[in-house]
Amino acid sequence: MTSDLAGRVAIVTGSASGIGAATVRLFEAAGAQVVGADIADGVDVCDRAAVDALVGDTVATHGRVDVLANVAGIYARGDVLSLTDEDLDRMMAVNLKGTLYCCQAAAKVMIEQGSGSIVNVASGAVDSGATGTAAYAMSKAAVVQLTRNLATEVGRKGVRVNVVAPGWIATPMTAATGDAEAMAALMRKVQPIGRVGQPEDIAASILFLASDASSFMTGQILRPNGGVQMPW
Repeated sequence: MTSDLAGRVAIVTGSASGIGAATVRLFEAAGAQVVGADIADGVDVCDRAAVDALVGDTVATHGRVDVLANVAGIYARGDVLSLTDEDLDRMMAVNLKGTLYCCQAAAKVMIEQGSGSIVNVASGAVDSGATGTAAYAMSKAAVVQLTRNLATEVGRKGVRVNVVAPGWIATPMTAATGDAEAMAALMRKVQPIGRVGQPEDIAASILFLASDASSFMTGQILRPNGGVQMPW
């Protein structure tokens, strides 16, 4: 089995930049018909009606949904003791609820088809307690548990659900934190692979989980992180 998506229809959220854009390119190279969705294009994953319309329009145009890659997400720094309601609500709205809405809408279509693969994007932050990542890490940990629960519910209906938990990746989102150069230097120093992760590295992992190459995997966490974290 190979990472071939020929003849399949895929939805990729967060498709305008970074990991999402790299995933669109790789999916298309693998033969998929890709529907990109991004806030830059007016698709807000926090809006359940907008998500339902996205999936409904995809089915109306292409007849099915074979793959969903939930890449859309936001990041903001903040410690537990300084976390505000506004910060937490916004992080959960995009990273958790947005992922949930997309999963719900796509999974219903996939169940009717009897097949499909959902790939959610979490973060290596779920495996550590780093200072300044409180709301982000909590939201991504919730995505991991959402993935496990959904995988359990839909596995016997032909639908697989897995999660990619990347390490630090050079993207527009990480660049916006203001400490990208320092983080890149740190990653080159501490990662066994010795280089900074790129969006294409994560897109390759998403493609693997989306394709039949991972047909015996569901409810699993794939950690492309250059070896900086090695949880058992």
